Amino acid sequence: MRNRLLTLIMSLALVTATGVAATASDVGARDPVGRFLARMSLPEKVGQLFVTQVYGADATAPSTADAAANRQAYGVDTPAEVVARYHLGGVIYFAWSHNLDAPRQIATLSNGLQHAATTSGSRMPLLISTDQEHGVVTRLPAPATQFPGSMALGAARSPAHAFTAAAITGRELRAVGIVQPWAPVADVNVNPANPVIGVRSFGGDPRLAAGLTAAQVTGFQQGADASAAAKHFPGHGDTATDSHTGLPVIEHTREQWQRLDAPPFRAAIAAGVDTIMSAHIVVPALDPSGDPATLSPRILTGLLRQELGFPGVVVTDSLSMAGVREKYGDDRVPVLALKAGADLLLMPPDLDLAYRSVLDAVRSGELTEARIDTSVRRVLALKQRRGLLADPTVDVGAAERVVGRTAHLRIAQAVTDRTVTAVRNDAGLLPLAPVPRSVLVAGWNSATARNVPVLAERLAARGTRSTALPTGLPSDAAIAEATAAARAHDLTVVLTRRADPAGDPGGRQRRLVAALLGTGRPVIVVAVGEPYDIAYLPGVGTYLATYGTAPVSMEALARVLLGERPPSGRLPVTIPPADDPEGVLYPYGHGLSW
Repeated sequence: MRNRLLTLIMSLALVTATGVAATASDVGARDPVGRFLARMSLPEKVGQLFVTQVYGADATAPSTADAAANRQAYGVDTPAEVVARYHLGGVIYFAWSHNLDAPRQIATLSNGLQHAATTSGSRMPLLISTDQEHGVVTRLPAPATQFPGSMALGAARSPAHAFTAAAITGRELRAVGIVQPWAPVADVNVNPANPVIGVRSFGGDPRLAAGLTAAQVTGFQQGADASAAAKHFPGHGDTATDSHTGLPVIEHTREQWQRLDAPPFRAAIAAGVDTIMSAHIVVPALDPSGDPATLSPRILTGLLRQELGFPGVVVTDSLSMAGVREKYGDDRVPVLALKAGADLLLMPPDLDLAYRSVLDAVRSGELTEARIDTSVRRVLALKQRRGLLADPTVDVGAAERVVGRTAHLRIAQAVTDRTVTAVRNDAGLLPLAPVPRSVLVAGWNSATARNVPVLAERLAARGTRSTALPTGLPSDAAIAEATAAARAHDLTVVLTRRADPAGDPGGRQRRLVAALLGTGRPVIVVAVGEPYDIAYLPGVGTYLATYGTAPVSMEALARVLLGERPPSGRLPVTIPPADDPEGVLYPYGHGLSW
């Protein structure tokens, strides 16, 4: 009897042990994030919280200058060594760090960095990112498809087009190994003097911004399996200070914040956005401490996590920006950001100092390892969700076939054609009669987009005799040259950008437009940035807005000017008079057609 009882007990023990082992195995299969986290050392975990730039077009063979830049910043020569040394969670690409040249090169760089990440330290793949908002913040160069920026999409009023722009952008980014586009911008631009958001916003109406933000989140994530990031929480749309150079203070009441700033972030969260980026702004109604939102537990944890219910990754805006460095030292900022509720720390000015500061904070007990684990788990879950744990590499050959494919370019032009807004056409000058004429194209010009010569070329291709005269912020000599040229042409198209006193303190663009009007020849003024310029340009009878300078925008403008298609964009902001920021010169939704 006793032997049978002992046998039964041993059998039960064996069954139980086998069951426990099977259960543990099942748990490991169900929770690969937990499995990865459990094998990481503290230095590896801390490294997962940092995203920074690396210098060079190749992971292991940078140029001599780029190797020197890596050595100065990180103490090693190659991008791959930077990744391995700090166990980085992510890398951000820029043209100025020489990461972005051509699709094959970018894809090869991405694969090289992923190899470095997955063969060293925690063997955890990277989140590779770049700022691909389109419009004024566009990192991936041609042949990548260029869409108009957010405010242009706001003028088009089409969630479907916003979705499509994000989906195509995301697919091209994924083709070269970039997972995070750091878009869309969810800020509601209610301040015409805003120096840092402006056309990066979908517009000044929270409902419009919310709808298009949600559409782009869905386009990136469901249409391309890219990781969207709504920015800049709790809302950077009503500031006259650039957080790159100072610390903005937004005086919205809590009720105003709920009504104006919160809707796009609520919409992004409802759409399942992976990431939300914090802003280096002070909002006293949300946190009276004077700390920027990036360092505010009340805003990142109390408001974003608890009140809005955001479960995903919170990333800081660049920690190199002045707005987050005014109050605390560079050793304290990353620690305080984590204590506030951030998960990813973007571009600290001194990575080694920031990395050591977080490690020291854990070792001293200021931060617990459990707190670090919470953020690392969110970061790893995002990587798993976007397929990086399975395979982070890309097909280098396919990158060239996907990026800038003809179908994408055709769709981008069709989307952009719906964005041009006609604000004034007092004399019925537009559309221009389809007869040969001489046209001077002058004014503000982007060196990268070459919008003045591109518009002249597009008009010339349609039979006009066009002359390009980029003047930028014109000198007196340039104004005189443009005025003389205008007298020798049938009409002038002059492009302006930020012609207000803040954007052009010397009034040079305003003097150029006045001089051109003084010739008595027909003048068409086109704002290629924010549409507010008309308030500062008295006497202008024909005025349009493109909200951007990209070639697709200049092609769309040419089509409208020559009557190939009517303008269908509507103002996504209110244009106030120059002397009354609370007044209405042209209302939200205004737009002419013919």
